Amino acid sequence: MVPRAVLDRLTRPLSLRRAAAGVLVLLAAVLAFTPSARDGTAPVLVAARDLPAGAVLSAADVRSVRMPPDLVPGAALAEASEVESAVLVAAASAGEPLTRTRLLGPEHVRLAAGPGQDAVPLRLADPGVARLLRAGARVDVVAAEPHAVVARDGVVLAVHGADSARDGPVVLLALPGDSATRVAAVALERPVGVTLR
Repeated sequence: MVPRAVLDRLTRPLSLRRAAAGVLVLLAAVLAFTPSARDGTAPVLVAARDLPAGAVLSAADVRSVRMPPDLVPGAALAEASEVESAVLVAAASAGEPLTRTRLLGPEHVRLAAGPGQDAVPLRLADPGVARLLRAGARVDVVAAEPHAVVARDGVVLAVHGADSARDGPVVLLALPGDSATRVAAVALERPVGVTLR
């Protein structure tokens, strides 16, 4: 005697099996015509031309290329909308892939300075000192009056060019949250400077 479960399987409507087969054929066709599946590549945004540090990006500054997945950098950007109005932390050469860590934001701060850090922009009392700083330099922040160390062991994330000769460059500094807030408040009230470690 044939078990009832087997009989039920044999008597299922043929149309259900045909419908399932049709869906699978359609899915296979879609996958076959998806570029990344067809040629084994993934879209990546690259700099459309040489871009300076501090550039405010737009869709015109990037172009999309396809790369093998194993060559795509971690945190790579794929859509032009992801870079709109973003600030490039370091210069990028034409054709260089762009990643979230190259743009000013939490991922760059975490990568450059470690977790628990915040970024604070500073215009130093002596613009000449700012021009000596490079990304990765470690500094202490000091206040002009009264003479005091406001924060220790900050990491320079970037130095952006001056808006005018009078204003001087802006130094973007990573500090622990409380220190970053204190430095920002002090810089609003009086001139600050840095000492290099």
